[in-house]
Amino acid sequence: MSIEVGETVEGKVTGITNFGAFVELPTGDTGLVHISEVANTYVKDITNYLKEDEKIKVKVINIDDDGKIGLSIKQLEDPDDRIDHAPKRSFEDKMDDFLKQSSERQQDIKSREAKRGGNGRGN
Repeated sequence: MSIEVGETVEGKVTGITNFGAFVELPTGDTGLVHISEVANTYVKDITNYLKEDEKIKVKVINIDDDGKIGLSIKQLEDPDDRIDHAPKRSFEDKMDDFLKQSSERQQDIKSREAKRGGNGRGN
C-alpha cells in the first residue's frame, strides 16, 4: 500500500516539535504536519492542538523527491474531520481572540528583535 498526494488517512502522532508534529501513517512511513497546517488560525503552541500517541486524520499534501511526506489537518475537506471543533461564538468572542493573538504575535516579534539587537526599522 502506498500513500498518494490528496489522500486522507488516519495516523498516530509520534513526536511534537516547535515546528510541527510527526505522524506515523498506516504504511509505516512518517510524515510531518507543519505547524502552519494544523489549524485555520495562528498556532503558537502546537501542544494546544495535538498530543503524542493521539490518532488523527490528515491529508497528504506533498511527497518530495527525498520521500518526505507533507501532511495537513486544516486542509481536510470535511469540517467534521478537523481538530478545531469550535462552537458557534459571538463576534465579541472572536474579536477578543483576534486581539489576544495579535498581541501575542507582536510580543513574539518584539522579543525576536530584542534578541537580534535591532529596533525593527532596518537599522
